[in-house]
Amino acid sequence: MRVLVVTAVAAEADAVAAGLAASGRPGAVDVIAAGVGPAAAAAATATALATSSSPYDLVVSAGIGGGFAAHAPLGTIVVADAIVAADLGAETPDGFVAVDSLGFGRSVHLPPAGLSARAAKSLDAVHAPVLTVSTVTGTAARAAELAARHPRAAAEAMEGFGVAEAATARSLPVLEIRAISNPVGPRDRAAWRIGEALDALRGAFRQLAPVLKEEPTHE
Repeated sequence: MRVLVVTAVAAEADAVAAGLAASGRPGAVDVIAAGVGPAAAAAATATALATSSSPYDLVVSAGIGGGFAAHAPLGTIVVADAIVAADLGAETPDGFVAVDSLGFGRSVHLPPAGLSARAAKSLDAVHAPVLTVSTVTGTAARAAELAARHPRAAAEAMEGFGVAEAATARSLPVLEIRAISNPVGPRDRAAWRIGEALDALRGAFRQLAPVLKEEPTHE
């Protein structure tokens, strides 16, 4: 199976590549740093898929992210069972309305259920929705609002939905894997554990090698 792993920044790409190398299986996986945010992620993923000399079988959005403390404390690995564009829609007097509820577009991509479950089991990870946002949550009020709308959400990041859009446009399955570096909520850089999260990401991709050998299906 040929896999494209998409991260936001070079430090994440390096952690993924190091984990794959340690697993003894780096050759069938390409890792790129696409840039921050869903638009950059979608553009870079689409370009990589379109210009590759050989077709890919699976696309993985990977990196560090914020964790909803009730489900994913610092250091946790989260494998998405849904990739949700949490701020794609409209604000109304009655609250936020997702774009698909407005009658156009979509706000959720579902990874292949069996594949994402096997990945989560192999990593002893939380298997739950990961939210994609264009603005990182920095207040308790915003965190509470997101948790109320998405009570099962375990993590927040900025690229997964963009990667999923590009993969889906080519009928490719997609996974999202996040290592939790900080809690979702009030912005407190002193509480971030980026180094530890990158170490966890590296370890996750070392352990993930057997799952990446499987042929994905659109389950």
